[in-house]
Amino acid sequence: MTDKAQIAARKAIRRAHSDFERAQDKLEQLRQARVESFEQARAAGLSMRDIAEETGLHFTRVAQILRKS
Repeated sequence: MTDKAQIAARKAIRRAHSDFERAQDKLEQLRQARVESFEQARAAGLSMRDIAEETGLHFTRVAQILRKS
């Protein structure tokens, strides 16, 4: 590889890694927002089956998500 090719490859690696890290951070924020909305729904009186119906998830998955919070 030439020096220019190596420099370009290193730049691409850093950019891809940075993009990946930002995406991971955003995903974690979205996960937390989902948990909070499920908790708010439960506090408002919705059952896990109600939440499941609204999200398209199985009610056992809703329960699992809430247990992990």
